[in-house]
Amino acid sequence: MAVEQTSVELVETMTLHELCVFCGAEETWVVELVSHGILDPDGFARENWRFRGINITRAKKARRLQRDLGINTPGIAMVLDLLDERDRLLRRAGMASED
Repeated sequence: MAVEQTSVELVETMTLHELCVFCGAEETWVVELVSHGILDPDGFARENWRFRGINITRAKKARRLQRDLGINTPGIAMVLDLLDERDRLLRRAGMASED
């Protein structure tokens, strides 16, 4: 697992296999997340995929949604999109309240 340092945060890069191990999931499950647009890896061929920051976080959240709540892949995509929108709105509201 390669680790890169940026000025703001520590960003990990994971291969497909590493992400599967990290999430406790099968490769086919991660491939399904990619095919539904939930994850967007760097690289074109599956063996060259690299997952960074937000994709690693989204994969872990997706795994919990499936495991704990039994949500299917299209449902996971919707929930994660709604959570992203909520976070965006909260950031926006926080910036507005600072003015």
